[in-house]
Amino acid sequence: MTGKGNFQELTEFLDGVEKAFGVPACDCILAKDGEILYRHRAGSLKNSGETGKETYWLYSATKIATCTAAMQLMERGRLGLDDPVGKYLPEFEALRVRRTDGSIYPAGRKMTVLHLMTMTGGLDYDLSRPGLRAALALPERERTTQRLVRALSEDPLLFEPGTRFRYSFCHDVLGAVIEVAAGQRLCDYMREFIFAPLGMEDTTFHPNPRQRARMVKQYAHSDDRGTLTDWNQDNEWRFGDEYDSGGAGLMSTVEDYIRLLSALSLGGALPGGERILRSESVKKMATPRLEGVALEDFWNRSAAMKGYNYGLGVRVLVDGRGIASPPGEFGWDGAAGAYALVEPINHIALYYAQQVYSCPIVYQKLHPALRDTVWRCLKKETERKGIK
Repeated sequence: MTGKGNFQELTEFLDGVEKAFGVPACDCILAKDGEILYRHRAGSLKNSGETGKETYWLYSATKIATCTAAMQLMERGRLGLDDPVGKYLPEFEALRVRRTDGSIYPAGRKMTVLHLMTMTGGLDYDLSRPGLRAALALPERERTTQRLVRALSEDPLLFEPGTRFRYSFCHDVLGAVIEVAAGQRLCDYMREFIFAPLGMEDTTFHPNPRQRARMVKQYAHSDDRGTLTDWNQDNEWRFGDEYDSGGAGLMSTVEDYIRLLSALSLGGALPGGERILRSESVKKMATPRLEGVALEDFWNRSAAMKGYNYGLGVRVLVDGRGIASPPGEFGWDGAAGAYALVEPINHIALYYAQQVYSCPIVYQKLHPALRDTVWRCLKKETERKGIK
């Protein structure tokens, strides 16, 4: 364990997650100014003799990396927020929308890159949609990122792009747009322009046998009492070796992923390292984007998001009343319980990993409690250094 003294409350919290939340193992790492302040592995990982380099599926924490890639291409003039998706994927040029009464009509708005990044594109996460289901039945070698994403255009949208918020395949579509704009596979682009510059050797869409052997066992909660059942050790959103899911496909370690979060907390670069984003781009990512009914949709998705808005792939804290983080904190989470937090004022980054699927209490209770515990400890530890 790294970090003692004023982090005792955090250590006790992590050691108690199994009893309180039914999470058998977790790993938490905290950095300030790009330097590790605290690291603790709890539950079945504690005193296990493992290396500390256990791997986890990031699931939707992948979205932070995907939106970082999109922001890089915007800096290079190869992608624009207001660009129509049809500019890169022609199948998205003429979309249809399904009304609540079931009737279908031609979309009156073009779906844009901004709509993808803000989850306002009109898509959903329904694997049973006919177009996608047919594409998933193809031989694995044909199930490429662009082929499967293009299939999403075949079925009607849930609403006009830009009018509502719906958590969905939007960032998978963004991954395909990145491929076209960059001229290379998403996995290759991220490795070259994000992971390699940051020294993230264990972050990948396609883990090798060594990385898979280090993966923490994945469970699911089978009922409201938190009964654990074994879960598929693969990632159901991966769809094969030819598919790079920009929304949920990455595997990583806490030591790796904190490097990306730390770079974002410092405006786009680690101390002494290669810059992956301009500070202006990081600020754009963490700018609140939703209003009206779309913002209400976002709040209705999770009670834990009250006080937050949504930016370009990240939650953004706008009202800190009753929340320990300072306004401007941003990040996201993942389907097996991952939690990422970036706070740019004080250059704080936090990454928490676990592997328990279907665990709603984690998002409603564990993550907020973890966030507030971290900030209480930080204020004790660094008050003299000006934590706000």
